[in-house]
Amino acid sequence: QIQRALRSLSIPLERLHIMKGHMMQDMCKGLSRQTHAQAKVRMLPTYICSTPNGTEKGNFLVVELCQSQVRTLLVTLDGDGNMSPHMVYKIFDLPEGITQGSGEALFDFIAQCVSQFLAETIHSDPSKSEERLPLGFVFPFTCRQTQLDKAELLSWSKGFNCNDVVGKDVVQLLQSAINKQELCHVDVVALLNDTVGTMMTCSTEGRACEVAMVADKGSNCCFMAEAYLVETTEETSGRMCVNTEWGCFGDDGTLNDIVTPYDECVDVESSNPGEKRFEKMVGTLYLGEIVRHALIALAAEKAIFTGTSVAVLKEKGVFTIQHIMEIINNEEGTSDVKRILEALGLEASERDCGRVQQICRAVVGRAATLHATGLAAILSYMCQTRDMETLMVNVGMEGELYKGYPRFEEILLSVSRLLSPECMATLLPSRDGSGRGAAMVTAVALRLAAQRREVNEVLAPLRLSRADLEKVQALMREEMERGLGKETNATASVRMLPTYVSHTPDGTERGDFLALDLGGTNFRVLVVRVSEDGINMASEIYVIPVAIMQGTGEALFDHIIDCIIDFQTKQNLVTHTLPLGFTFSFPCQQMGLDKALLLTWTKGFSASGCVGQDVVQLLRDAAQRKQHAGMQVIALVNDTVGTMMSCGYDDPKCEIGLIVGTGTNACYMEEMKNVGTVEGDQGRMCINMEWGAFGDNGCLDHLFTHFDKVVDESTINPGKQRFEKLISGMYLGEIVRQILVVMTQKQLLFQGKITPKLQTRNIFQTKFLSTIELSNGLALRQIRAILNELEIDASFEDSVLLREVCQTVSLRAAQLCAAGLAAVVEKMRENRGLDQLSVTVGVDGTLYKLHPCFSDNLQKTLKDLAPNCNVSFLLSEDGSGKGAALVAAVASRAADAME
Repeated sequence: QIQRALRSLSIPLERLHIMKGHMMQDMCKGLSRQTHAQAKVRMLPTYICSTPNGTEKGNFLVVELCQSQVRTLLVTLDGDGNMSPHMVYKIFDLPEGITQGSGEALFDFIAQCVSQFLAETIHSDPSKSEERLPLGFVFPFTCRQTQLDKAELLSWSKGFNCNDVVGKDVVQLLQSAINKQELCHVDVVALLNDTVGTMMTCSTEGRACEVAMVADKGSNCCFMAEAYLVETTEETSGRMCVNTEWGCFGDDGTLNDIVTPYDECVDVESSNPGEKRFEKMVGTLYLGEIVRHALIALAAEKAIFTGTSVAVLKEKGVFTIQHIMEIINNEEGTSDVKRILEALGLEASERDCGRVQQICRAVVGRAATLHATGLAAILSYMCQTRDMETLMVNVGMEGELYKGYPRFEEILLSVSRLLSPECMATLLPSRDGSGRGAAMVTAVALRLAAQRREVNEVLAPLRLSRADLEKVQALMREEMERGLGKETNATASVRMLPTYVSHTPDGTERGDFLALDLGGTNFRVLVVRVSEDGINMASEIYVIPVAIMQGTGEALFDHIIDCIIDFQTKQNLVTHTLPLGFTFSFPCQQMGLDKALLLTWTKGFSASGCVGQDVVQLLRDAAQRKQHAGMQVIALVNDTVGTMMSCGYDDPKCEIGLIVGTGTNACYMEEMKNVGTVEGDQGRMCINMEWGAFGDNGCLDHLFTHFDKVVDESTINPGKQRFEKLISGMYLGEIVRQILVVMTQKQLLFQGKITPKLQTRNIFQTKFLSTIELSNGLALRQIRAILNELEIDASFEDSVLLREVCQTVSLRAAQLCAAGLAAVVEKMRENRGLDQLSVTVGVDGTLYKLHPCFSDNLQKTLKDLAPNCNVSFLLSEDGSGKGAALVAAVASRAADAME
C-alpha cells in the first residue's frame, strides 16, 4: 500500500512533457483575444513594460496587503544602480474579522496604516513632508488590469472575502480611502501582485530578472512576454510582464490522470471545489491536507498506525506545512518525527515514522516537480517566441516552500532542465519580499512617463495631423496648377513636364524593342519582345563608376553606348536596328517624345556638359562616335512614366505612375486642354510632375524639422528636392540617425553614449528601417545586430524606442506621399466631372516594395484624404525597362497607323 501511494504521487518524465505541452497551449489560449475567456491559465497583462535600469531616483511609498498584515515601506532610490536602496518599513496586524467584512473597512484600515506610517516617518525627516509621494500597491489577488493603475478584482482567495470589492477598481478604492485621510500628496500609480513584486525586487541586484515564481500558500509565476503576443492589450512593441495565474491550470480536466484520491478529498473539502486544481497540488496551504488524507487512507488500509487511533487526523487543518517541513528536513533518524506525531496525538512506531516521512517527501517533491514543469513551459515559450536557440534567464524566487524545503531549488533546476534543455535558469532569491519590487515598479513607471514626455517632445514635429496633410494636399494642387500654366510654369516648384506620351498600351503592340534604363549607379540594357503571348525580356545590369558619374558628359554617354554594344553582341542583335525606349530618371524639359533637355542632375550625378542639352542627342552623338547603328532612339521617358506604361499593359485603368525608392516622383494622364505649356486641346498627355522639388519655393518650410534641415544642409543640393528629402529612401536613414544622436544626447537612448560610428553621416541605411519595423516582434534581435554593426550596446528598451523612431519617420514619409497623390487623384476626378473616380496607380521603388508598413500607411492615408476616389495599386514588375520599351512600342504602333 505504501509503494502504491508513493507511486501515485510520483509523475513519470513522459507525463511531465505532456503536461508542459498542455500548459504552453493554455498560455497561448490565455494570450489570444479569441480564446482568452476559455483559458485556465489566465495570462493577465500587468502593464509593466520595463525592468529597472539603475537610474531610478526618488522616494517611493509601498503598501503590501499580506495574509494577516499590512506592510508599509518608504523606499529611497539614489539612481546609482539601486544596489542598496534605503528602506524604512512598519508592519500592522490586520484586525480580527476584517478579511471577511466590508471592503470599505479593509481599504480604510490600509489608508490609516499609510497615514500613521507617514506621520512617524516624515516626522523624523521633514524634507519629505511636502513632496508628492507615488505609491505602489501590492495586492496578491487575481485582478484584470487595464492600466498600471487600474485593476478590477476578479476573485478573492487565501481566506479573504470582503464584500463589495469584486468587480471594482481596487486602485480607486485605495485612492479614495487615502483621500479620506487627507493625504493629498500620495498618488497610487501602480498595482501589482506579489509575484510581479518578486520579479522587480530581484531586478534591483544589477541583473535583469524576467521571470518570477512564488511557491507559497498559493502558487503563481510571471514573466516578460513579447508585447505583440498579448492580444488582450493594445500594446504591440517591446515586452510586457504577464501574470500567468497558473493556479487554475487543470480546471478543464487536463490533470485528471495525475490527481490522486488524496487530492480529490482536499478539493472536495475546499471552499472552491473543482477550481485551482494545480494550486491545490502545489500550494503550501494544501500540502498538509494532502498528507493528512494520504495518512487517513493508509491507516484505513492498516499500512500505518495499526492498533492505534487516528481520529485526530479527521480534523481539517491539523497537519500543517510546518509539520511537513520539520518531518522531511530531519535527516537524523525518526526520533524527532515521533515527537512531532505524538504532539499531534498520534502513537507511531519507528516504521510508521519512516513511512510518514516518505509520504511527506513524496508530496513536497511532487509539488517541486510540478513547479518545475510549469517553469519549463514558460522558459520554452519565451525561447520560442523570442526566436532564440538558447535562453539564459534569471528567475526571482519567493515563498515558504522555496525557502523551507532545501531540495526545492535542486528539483526545480534539474527537472526544468530535463524538460527544457534549451533553457538555462538562474534562481535569484527575493530578499525583501514584494515590497522593494513594488517601489521599483512605481519608480520605473515614473521614469518611463518622464522619458515618454521627452520622446514625444523630440518626435512631435514629425507627427502630422490630418489638418497638416490636408494643407499639403492643397499646396500640391496649387503648385500643380502653377506648373501647368504657361505663364506660371517657370516659377512653379512642381514642374509638371509634358512627356508627349498620349496613350497607354492597348494590347495590339508587337515586335522587338530595346530599352535603356538609367536612373542611378547601376543601369540596365534590355530587349523586350512583345507578342500575342505576352512580353518576354532579357536584360543585363552594368555599373557606372563614380569617376564617370562625376566626369564629362562625353565619357558618360560613351560608356553607355559601349554597354549597349556589349549587350547586343551577347544577344546576337548587332545586325538589327531596333527601336529604343530610353528611361532617363532625371528632371528634363521634354520638347518632344525623342527630345528632352536635362534640367539638373540628381542622385549623385554631376557629369559636365549635359545640363541644358538634349539627352537623346547626346546618346545619338555617342553612338555615332562609336559607329554603332544597331538602335534607333524613338522615345525618352522617365522611370515614373515607364512604371505607368508597364502597369498599363496589364491594367487599362492604370493612368498614374508613382516611384518611391531612392528618389520619388509621380506622373498621370492630364487633359490636354489643361496643359498650357503644349499646343493643342484634344485628348490627354502624361505629365511628369517632378514632385520631388515640391516645396523648393518655401511652401513646405513649416513641415521641415531641425532634423530635416540638418540632412538637407549636408546634401549635394541644399534647398533642392525638398519634398523628396522628406519621403525617399535616400534620406530616411539619415533623418533617423540625426534623431538618434539628439535622443542619445538627451540620455534617452544608449545610456547617453554616442559612438563614433553613430556620428558618421549616412551610416544608418534606409534598409535598416524595413528590418527594424517588421511588426512580428522577433525583429528585436535583428535590431540589436544592426546596432552592433554601429558599435552600439543597446538595451531591449533602446531597441523598442529605435523602432518607434523609425516608425515615426517612415509613417510621415508615407503620409506626405499620400497627400501628394490625393491632390493628383482629386484633380483627375474633377477634370473628368466624376462623383467617384476609379483609377489604378502603377508603383515601383524599393521603399514602397520592401518596407513592411509604407504601402499600408500610404493607402490608408490616401483613402482618408480622397474618399471619392477608389484607388488601386499595381506593383510594377519592371517599369523602367519594360515600360520604356512599351512607350517605344506604342509610338511605333502610332507611327505605323499614321503611315
